[in-house]
Amino acid sequence: MASRTSVPSLALLLALLLSCAVMMSSAARKLEEEAAPKEEEPELPPHLPVPELPVPEHELPPLPKVELPPFPEVHLPPKPELPPFPKVELPPKPEMPSIPEFHFPQPEAAKP
Repeated sequence: MASRTSVPSLALLLALLLSCAVMMSSAARKLEEEAAPKEEEPELPPHLPVPELPVPEHELPPLPKVELPPFPEVHLPPKPELPPFPKVELPPKPEMPSIPEFHFPQPEAAKP
């Protein structure tokens, strides 16, 4: 259980935290309202033209010929024959229940 001196100090701490939150929100609101005036960017001179440089032609050396070793022959035993799958008979498919049709009632004619 809290002692008698800790309850008022807790209340004081909570009040201080609440006042800080209020001050922060008001400061943020003031900063949003006082938007800094935007300075216009100075006009820059146009870019200088870039001279086209000649592209040197390169000859690539021929690729080396790669020879792979022959694939080894593998002698596997013949595949065993599997027994036939058992015939599964399913029950007859049930019929879907029909959805009853709904008709809006005809409005009654107003009697004069």
